Amino acid sequence: MPELELSCGLPPGPDFADLTVLAEELGYARVWIYDSAPLWEDPFVHLALAAQCTSRIGLATAVLIPDQRSVMTMVSGIATIARLSGGRFRACFGTGFTARLAVGQRPMTLAALAEYVTAVRRLLAGGIAVVDGAPTRMMHADGLAASRPIEVPLWVSVFGPKGAALVGEVADGVIGPAHPTLPAAMIMSGTVLGPGEDPASDRVAEAIGPWRVVDWHNAYAKGGAEAVDGLAGGQAWRAELEALAPHDRRHLLTFEGHVTHLPMRDRRLLEHVDRKTMVGDRARIARQLSRLSDAGYSEVVYTPTGPDVARELREFASAYYQ
Repeated sequence: MPELELSCGLPPGPDFADLTVLAEELGYARVWIYDSAPLWEDPFVHLALAAQCTSRIGLATAVLIPDQRSVMTMVSGIATIARLSGGRFRACFGTGFTARLAVGQRPMTLAALAEYVTAVRRLLAGGIAVVDGAPTRMMHADGLAASRPIEVPLWVSVFGPKGAALVGEVADGVIGPAHPTLPAAMIMSGTVLGPGEDPASDRVAEAIGPWRVVDWHNAYAKGGAEAVDGLAGGQAWRAELEALAPHDRRHLLTFEGHVTHLPMRDRRLLEHVDRKTMVGDRARIARQLSRLSDAGYSEVVYTPTGPDVARELREFASAYYQ
């Protein structure tokens, strides 16, 4: 399938490097790693391991959360992965919706995100940026980091008209809606059905469920009871969660298992999730992917979950390359 790159997204964990090796063998263009300190291990450590056991596949972040690292700490980490990967690294940033709410904080503002990314770009280029009111620069001596400028594409994950305007000013690409001037990637879940397999099967539920219940997580985090109660099964889901913790600790449960696992209260939502989008035989998956290319996307980031992620990666690649 021309035009549209097929990449995959995976959490930083014990299997990340091995799955990245498999993704490279299967022809995936890039592996995007998640970043949320309350949920997963450190992405830069796993990117370093993956960089050293692969040679072709691109490495990227989906997405780095500025408030989890100072600007200079972020720049040093980016420079490290860029060197270890031989220039295969792409850094993408976001406001930290899940990561921030999971620790009881609001996401960053778009203005703060733009300021942070601009400072990162300036420092990687070898310039001076004002951070926390003081000028700073990369002072790494020869042999302790790649010489500046360090060429790393900087992307941003944003949505809505304000976000679109932001990326046009500060980014090289976007995760989010297709952009008129920049390359855009879409994150999506799905699974390829086996011969005669029913989309209502337990295997399909396990393979797509963790991503498909995110709407309930986000609704509750953003709009509270009224928002989540408006979704099918939302009121029962909320009641079960709220019975487990007082009001000031419910943010510690809202995103439990987010996009990787299914707590029992999330499992009860599976009868309500979409089992049509990117669920089907190889031909159906290929047709749905082609529509993304027609819609202006340059890349799709497939996010496999379930008990057999390797199987999901193999089958989805087969659908793409058929």
